[in-house]
Amino acid sequence: MTCRFTLAVHILGMLAWSMRDRGEPVTSEELANSINTNPVVVRRVLGDLRRAGLVDTKRGVGGGVTLARSATAITLRDAYEAIEEGEDLFGGYPSGPNPRCVVGPTLAGYLEEVFGRAEESLKKSLGRVTVDSMVKEIVSRVRVAKAAS
Repeated sequence: MTCRFTLAVHILGMLAWSMRDRGEPVTSEELANSINTNPVVVRRVLGDLRRAGLVDTKRGVGGGVTLARSATAITLRDAYEAIEEGEDLFGGYPSGPNPRCVVGPTLAGYLEEVFGRAEESLKKSLGRVTVDSMVKEIVSRVRVAKAAS
């Protein structure tokens, strides 16, 4: 899994938070500032999220980024699949095991099964978390932190 997934979740969370708080789109510059990265990095992640139907983007004055559907209808699994589809969760053999080895190919097949089950478990877990529930938890934690200070 790459850091792009973390960026995608941050973006979705901030968009949901902004709609609750301000009710207006967020610019890629604002997102980049919150994430502490370059707006170009954010725009690349936004491209994947847009292609997956998770965000809408509008250029120009008054433009910005919004969620394409309700935060209750977007899960972290949606973000994972938008960003990480086709990527291996676990690194494999760079050039494959030696095919003449008795152990290598069998071990590689076994690991593929184990890693496949682990990835499916991860997807199920991410599928149980909506962007809305994540934002509600963040709001709660912010309130607790403010009360403690």
